Amino acid sequence: MHRPLRRLLSGPALMTAAALLLAGCAGASTEERVDHKQTVPSAKPMTLEKLAAAVDCGKPKVPGKTLDYRQGMCKSGSAEYVLLTFDTAKGQREWLDVAQMYGGVYLVGSRWVLSATPRSAMEAARAKLGGTIEEGRSSGASPSAG
Repeated sequence: MHRPLRRLLSGPALMTAAALLLAGCAGASTEERVDHKQTVPSAKPMTLEKLAAAVDCGKPKVPGKTLDYRQGMCKSGSAEYVLLTFDTAKGQREWLDVAQMYGGVYLVGSRWVLSATPRSAMEAARAKLGGTIEEGRSSGASPSAG
């Protein structure tokens, strides 16, 4: 074997290369990686008002703010939207984990979530907002059942 190649394949260099390769592949299924590549616009943090404007539903009705997120609702034509913005990515993930136990479909961006009925309205919103579509895994039971 050539000396430069042997040095490249030695201990620290090999471990670093392997770690970089694994980090790029870990944590996402094939569907998630493909879905991410199809995201055209930036899915940056937004306000409820900007989310509502993006889906053309005017000023959202905001019942109030919880400790770490705001929720709003609005309508545009026959579509009904639920809009959420989060103070932290961790709070967003925790909310999604609980919400997805009940099923549902969510458009997820950076510290925001949108859900719409009909689903086609949410898919149209994705073209404007970016993000990924996540589907819940309804088990038919509440988290406290058991």
